[in-house]
Amino acid sequence: MTLTVDTVLVPVDGTDASATAAEYAVTVADRYDANAHALYVLGETVTRAIETGDVAEDDVVEETNTFLGEVEDLAPEGVTVDSSIAYGFSTSRKLQHPGSVILDAAEDVDADFLVVPREGMRGDAGDVLEKAAEYVLLYASQPVLSV
Repeated sequence: MTLTVDTVLVPVDGTDASATAAEYAVTVADRYDANAHALYVLGETVTRAIETGDVAEDDVVEETNTFLGEVEDLAPEGVTVDSSIAYGFSTSRKLQHPGSVILDAAEDVDADFLVVPREGMRGDAGDVLEKAAEYVLLYASQPVLSV
């Protein structure tokens, strides 16, 4: 059975581990003549700070877009990298967490393959993407590479 891949999704958070995952994602996309989608997942600390007004959302968007631009620069010629930003947590939705956000995004962008970093996330919640990777590995319907 041959694996067909049109879109590779990679969640990122601005850390070195997520940059490494993005490198793998664009390599997989290149191998399968596919496109990549980088999903910048905002952690709980940043999400709460935006919601309370302690951090300007525009500042966060600027920082994330800078990192997403670096991810786009990793892609070899012929690989298109789209991107989006998502809150990994919600103070109003009990079941919203990074793992569910990643799987929802995979469905939204019709991803055929996922590359997830095993560690990452800056700040107090240092294991957020690690836990998200566990969740994604358990519940994804697509092939997953954990790096």
